[in-house]
Amino acid sequence: MTEPTFLTAVRESYDTVAADYVQRVPLPTEMDPLSRAMLAGFAELVRTADLGPVADLGCGPGRVTAHLAGLGVSAFGIDLSPKMIELARLAYPDLRFTTGSMTSLELKGDELGGTLAWYSTHHTPPQWLPAVFAEFHRTLAPGGHLLWGGHVGDERLQPTQGYGRPVSYESYLLPLDRIVGLMKQAGLVVTARLEQEPEGRVRRPHACLLARKPTRV
Repeated sequence: MTEPTFLTAVRESYDTVAADYVQRVPLPTEMDPLSRAMLAGFAELVRTADLGPVADLGCGPGRVTAHLAGLGVSAFGIDLSPKMIELARLAYPDLRFTTGSMTSLELKGDELGGTLAWYSTHHTPPQWLPAVFAEFHRTLAPGGHLLWGGHVGDERLQPTQGYGRPVSYESYLLPLDRIVGLMKQAGLVVTARLEQEPEGRVRRPHACLLARKPTRV
């Protein structure tokens, strides 16, 4: 089966920028207080439910995966970029990192107690998002939790540079209500939403959503 062109572009671009990404992107401890609070709340929810490990999808160099592990969560990372996975394994050799695509996860159904998609779905064309959220639903255990974070808006971006290097990916900023609707369409129940206006180094509105997979009756 031929790979979608957007996956190829994202993989090649992040392989190119991986080392620069590590130098330029803030550590989780340097995030704004509300984002850190959402991560901490998510960690508490999945620890309490104790339904399985957390998959950090689009984990990049593994920093947020390691942050979750530091909060007492059994977490592992998946990323499309082999170079990002290489850097994650070097930095955090005690954690598990594998290459893969959130459009078709090599995970069993109901396997996860939690899913983290932290600023990792914005390179996915909108027509592919139903498949992505369906994978989130399929792989979460009943009662499992999802934390999504990302920039929001109504814009398609076509940058030629990223983190100081040439890139070929595109970004798609969607209204938060549309993302909520796609989650509901996939069978996920949104339980909390946080919207933040641009401030400091963050130049665009951004948001977090907490959702869960309903328990079976």
